[in-house]
Amino acid sequence: MRKKKKIGSEMEGGANEAAEGKKSLLGETVSFALYIAIVFLITYLVIHYVGQRTQVSGMSMEYTLSDGDNLIVDKISYRFHDPERFDIIVFPFLQEEETYYIKRIIGLPGETVQIGEDGTILIDGEELEESYGREVIQSPGAAAEPIALKEGEYFVLGDNRNASSDSRDPSVGMIKKEDIIGRAWLRIYPFDKFGFIKHK
Repeated sequence: MRKKKKIGSEMEGGANEAAEGKKSLLGETVSFALYIAIVFLITYLVIHYVGQRTQVSGMSMEYTLSDGDNLIVDKISYRFHDPERFDIIVFPFLQEEETYYIKRIIGLPGETVQIGEDGTILIDGEELEESYGREVIQSPGAAAEPIALKEGEYFVLGDNRNASSDSRDPSVGMIKKEDIIGRAWLRIYPFDKFGFIKHK
């Protein structure tokens, strides 16, 4: 007596394997799509609320920062404390869209800032002790006369004082706290200069 072949059973097994393969492929596709979505979400949150990559253009912050330097800007610290003197900050140039400036905070809210004929920076009438300027200031600009900073206003200068458009220039003026994007935090390029930015 011949044994019957279990053809039906083998066909069912093959169909089950194919179905399981499709389910596995679908699961992997969904997992990959979910992974990509999470990466994009984290990237979005980091760029908008934590940190942002920016590139220095120009020589106004020499020798602290150079043309072409790539930085990560810390966008979260000022949610917990106010900007401090000598912080290097990034803010929009309001006279031109999609243009951002990077400068150093010199004057704080409530202070009076003036630059003397000899290039000395005066805060509330007293000389500010600092050594960030590449050269002695030749043009005090608007700061030739005392500038009283209002609440939430900051007076900024580039470290390359004689090649910088900053708060001395009426087109830049005083920087409002709500306009500050963040604080220069980390230099990521060029690689030989990789490291945290020193503010003080």
